[in-house]
Amino acid sequence: MYKPKLEKDIRCPLEYGLEVFGGKWKSRIICVLAEKKVLRYNQIRKEMVNITDAVLASALKELIEDNIIERKQYNEIPPRVEYSLTEKGMSVVPILQSICKWSGAFYNESNEKTLAQCQKCNYNVPK
Repeated sequence: MYKPKLEKDIRCPLEYGLEVFGGKWKSRIICVLAEKKVLRYNQIRKEMVNITDAVLASALKELIEDNIIERKQYNEIPPRVEYSLTEKGMSVVPILQSICKWSGAFYNESNEKTLAQCQKCNYNVPK
């Protein structure tokens, strides 16, 4: 995982929040898990469409470190690992839905590349 040379200089709660669930992939992963509840790595990968393994693995590790996602490993052969949202992770979902609702008022372009979760969501429709 990439480690920046300088430590992050987070000076307000907003910066912390954007660090935890901001960016292209983290919010998508959270939304996928909010809808599907529990997924294995390959299932998340399929839902995310064009994410690379390195980026997905890194984003999952960061979300686990921030206690947004829980990784549960079963002692089975073959090994089984499942990912789900923690209570803290579930608390982020309404925030992301509010952002989606706000964004829908200004950006409402129909696109065949829209994530399946977003196509089902009514938050992108201006009210």
